[in-house]
Amino acid sequence: MIKKILFSILLFGLSHSVSFSADTRISLDLTADEKAEFLSEMRQMLASIQGIISGIAEENPDKIINAAKYSGNSMARSTPISIKKKTPLEFKEIGAPTHMMFEELVIRAETDDMQTLTEFTGQIMQQCLACHEMYRAN
Repeated sequence: MIKKILFSILLFGLSHSVSFSADTRISLDLTADEKAEFLSEMRQMLASIQGIISGIAEENPDKIINAAKYSGNSMARSTPISIKKKTPLEFKEIGAPTHMMFEELVIRAETDDMQTLTEFTGQIMQQCLACHEMYRAN
């Protein structure tokens, strides 16, 4: 059952339409150093998602919890102030709830079944997609 759910998440990602036209996303106008830091945070969030999915596949709540913790509010609080000042309100309206969802996943992993955790992880990924569709780091 878990494999079927994970396959569904993968299939959703593949079925999401990808456009190869000109990049019309909003630039955050980051400096080279800010961009490096920002992209590092994005890679960490992706690593968290990967760890969460692996934890779900292994039915290992501790692995899910450990992976989700990296992308919660501590990440948001550690973002350099120069980057925070450059991010528009609409960006923050996507980002802040996403970090909170990672925090919620930490709590839910202690009690929820794996299917429910998979569905919630899919919701987190929808937040990620919404942000990536709207913004770019340079």
